[in-house]
Amino acid sequence: MGHKMRDKSEFEEVIKRFFDNCKAKGYPDALVSELWRQIESFSGYSFSKAHSASYAVESYQSLYLKSYYPLEFQVAVINNFGGFYQTWFYFNEARRMGAKIHLPCVNRSDYLTTLNGRTVFMGFVHLQGVEQQFVENFIAERKAHGPFASFEDFVSRVPFSLEQLVLLIRGGAFGFTRKAKAELLWQAHLNKSDGKKEQPETLFKLENQHFEFPNFQTNALQNAYDEIELYGFPISMTWFDLLKTNFRGELMACQMLHFVGRRYRMLGKLVTVKYVRTCKGDTMALATFVDATGEAFDTVHFPQVLKAWPFQGDGVYLLLGKVTEEFGQPTLEVEKMARLGYKTLQ
Repeated sequence: MGHKMRDKSEFEEVIKRFFDNCKAKGYPDALVSELWRQIESFSGYSFSKAHSASYAVESYQSLYLKSYYPLEFQVAVINNFGGFYQTWFYFNEARRMGAKIHLPCVNRSDYLTTLNGRTVFMGFVHLQGVEQQFVENFIAERKAHGPFASFEDFVSRVPFSLEQLVLLIRGGAFGFTRKAKAELLWQAHLNKSDGKKEQPETLFKLENQHFEFPNFQTNALQNAYDEIELYGFPISMTWFDLLKTNFRGELMACQMLHFVGRRYRMLGKLVTVKYVRTCKGDTMALATFVDATGEAFDTVHFPQVLKAWPFQGDGVYLLLGKVTEEFGQPTLEVEKMARLGYKTLQ
């Protein structure tokens, strides 16, 4: 009935055939006209019963799982790469529900994200640039001959390319060794010359040369920026930890309903924005942010405010506005906003 793919004359032919066939069968004109009116109105926005019922069942099942198995549900959504939001938001939800999030580990993680109790180990699928076959190879080696005792043990047991090994190091996959990434990168370059894809076959296991390394210092900020580059978001720190300012807002999302009608400054990491047209044809926006505690809150940006204070891309924003409430849900009616700057590496 949407007939978007039909031209007007073709659709008129469909209408004519419908009325002609009904008349041939002897149906009253009033009944046929009323039936066509109902069929035609269906194209506005309707679903068949089967379609509606299947969505209702799926919605109920999803709500049940999210309510009684919240962490399992979040990990399933992460592994399904589904949902409306970006992946980092679902990891944030898991952390908010009490999970401890760990970076991928060559001894604990699989290709997909796994859950053990309340501990979530990110899957190597989130490590940008790493090859699935390489990951499956060292996971198979781990299952066959046990966990890797050290970085040296890993490079002696697993065929690798230097590029792939560097990605694992920068991604924090050797955190169990308690060695700084800089030291591991030095060891990687000394253990493997670039361009050799497979380890050579040897009759006897050769001992790696031992070198004395300086005392490398671990830089937490550098680790966080590595995570943003390789995973798309920080794991060992939050977005708020990266800010130049220590200010976290005058009000948190969980407090908003207690201060309806009052103006506050809030800090929020942008989750998503939806632009809509007003009845006058102007553009306004509805947005969702996450505060420093991980709780989400909604904002509304009316046309004049949006024009004066537009969104400037992803990031953490300082928002000034009035708290409003509708149907028990708080919203910040934004008056001004600005994106805040992150710390830079020295």
